Amino acid sequence: MTERPGLRPGRIVSSMRASVKRCDLDLRGLTVLTEAASGAYVVTPVLAALAGAERVLAVTRPTRYGTVEEVRAATLALARATGVEDRITVVAGCSRDLVAQADIVTNSGHVRPLDAPTIAAMKPGTVIALMYEGWEFRAEDLDLDACQAAGVLVAGSNERHPHFDVFSYLGPLAVKLLADAGVGVYGSTILLLCDNPFSDYLSKGLRAAGATVEIATRPCEARSQAFDAIIVSLTPRKNSLVLDAADARTIACRWPDVVVGQFFGDIDRAALAEHDVVAWPAAAPAPGHMGVLLSELGPDPIVRLQAAGLKSAEALWRQNSPGRRSTDRDYVEVLVDRNGVRCAVSC
Repeated sequence: MTERPGLRPGRIVSSMRASVKRCDLDLRGLTVLTEAASGAYVVTPVLAALAGAERVLAVTRPTRYGTVEEVRAATLALARATGVEDRITVVAGCSRDLVAQADIVTNSGHVRPLDAPTIAAMKPGTVIALMYEGWEFRAEDLDLDACQAAGVLVAGSNERHPHFDVFSYLGPLAVKLLADAGVGVYGSTILLLCDNPFSDYLSKGLRAAGATVEIATRPCEARSQAFDAIIVSLTPRKNSLVLDAADARTIACRWPDVVVGQFFGDIDRAALAEHDVVAWPAAAPAPGHMGVLLSELGPDPIVRLQAAGLKSAEALWRQNSPGRRSTDRDYVEVLVDRNGVRCAVSC
């Protein structure tokens, strides 16, 4: 397969340098444990090293996207292009010995789940970067009680900070989701089911692409008699679906030919299929995860996203380090700090 030109190292390096500069990301003297991954997610360990991390321990594992050796080669090639290869070590699998060495640990795919035994191996004062906003918290990712008991701090990102502006990519991402399903957004009428901070960004992006958009939180609340597509972006719920069998019946009765785009939130795909309503993407995402990833839009949103996560961890680490106070409070939402403070999160 031909590599997409937007993933050429020169473009990615420029994007990373710009992100580090915008938010003054400074990880000098710190050891960062994160993941080494494929595609646009190759940037994470290199971004940490570019920000001055003394050591970056990058954990990987074989997936359908690539072998350990393929990911290692891609990571180190980008590191060489950035001049930070000597500070990155790519390892297969995450161990307690590795987490014990880290000052910052990212809640990334190959690193999680961060369970109680893993957290207990961390040094007190270690910061876990959630790598997304606090309201998106998934309890299966990490054990907040274990963090509090171990003196481990947890930082949620502020992805809406103007230095990152990750949410502005959500509208184009919804357009991409529908385009892949064969729905031309221009001239379409779309029902946006949303109950969270994604709402304004999704509706703005869809309207900018030429759609008429109605916003509701349940299908039964919608007023229009005709929709070309429904975008579901509802906050995941513990032990329940955001779009259930009753919702599927409502959709089938009122808009039988509609396409349901699963952007965020777990839906009853079997009930939709029973009523011959098509859900997209074809493969269901993991519970609690987005149905379409920002990496579909290239490396730039991923660079911003990962920089936001690393910056939140840096800000919390400096706030809690003796003699070093951070003024970067706007970058971080604290889930757990040294005093056991926990923010209100959705879980």
